[in-house]
Amino acid sequence: MRGVILAGGLGTRLRPLTLVANKHALPVYDQPMVFHVVGYLREAGVHDIMLISGREHCGDLIGLLGSGKDLGVELTFRVQEEANGIAGALGLCRDFAQGGPIVVVLGDNLLENGICPLVAQYYRYNRDAMIFTKEVSDPQRFGVATLGSDGKVLNIVEKPKNPETNLAVIGIYIYDHRVFSIIDTLMPSARGELEITDVNRKYMDMGKLRCGQVVGWWTDAGTVASLHNASILMQQLIEGKEKGEKA
Repeated sequence: MRGVILAGGLGTRLRPLTLVANKHALPVYDQPMVFHVVGYLREAGVHDIMLISGREHCGDLIGLLGSGKDLGVELTFRVQEEANGIAGALGLCRDFAQGGPIVVVLGDNLLENGICPLVAQYYRYNRDAMIFTKEVSDPQRFGVATLGSDGKVLNIVEKPKNPETNLAVIGIYIYDHRVFSIIDTLMPSARGELEITDVNRKYMDMGKLRCGQVVGWWTDAGTVASLHNASILMQQLIEGKEKGEKA
């Protein structure tokens, strides 16, 4: 399995912090945000990672991360020349994936237990495609999944006014080699992007999309409030581990 970190975007909800820096380089407690995400992949045994960003900040991320050697991984960088969506960025990874499964992480997603449990669920239950959900109190803000009793996904609705469930789809996905053929069939949405939800729906229509569950906390860090909250959660997590090691 290879890993993909999507670290593009202009970070408009984090301005002025992102006027001169990519949001994934901003600190979450003791490290740049992207360091935590790279660590999740490394801990899950994923050491070959492609990081995709826009032209505006890709150079900054290369300067920050280098080859990945200091973080125990091997990094490849790719520039997304146009803002054509998450699925459009993923389409740039076709050769990098080498026909195997890939785990895709949106670079502002942070989790208490990393992605090891998520990768384990993929290999245990499904080797086609898997999304992951977390129960939330405000599902109207997210893509929301409806599941069958067997864990297969029956429906995904983006930011529904009247959500069928409270299962928010988080920004972590695992796909087999068919994802690139699916991306080739997509048409741009009304906002001119290739949508990752459309990729997931294609797998769903084939009966090949299952849902895994996130245990422990999950947050994104795409706003000032959520970035602050992520730092608090990360501090509590790290200090808790340190106390446990000393006990």
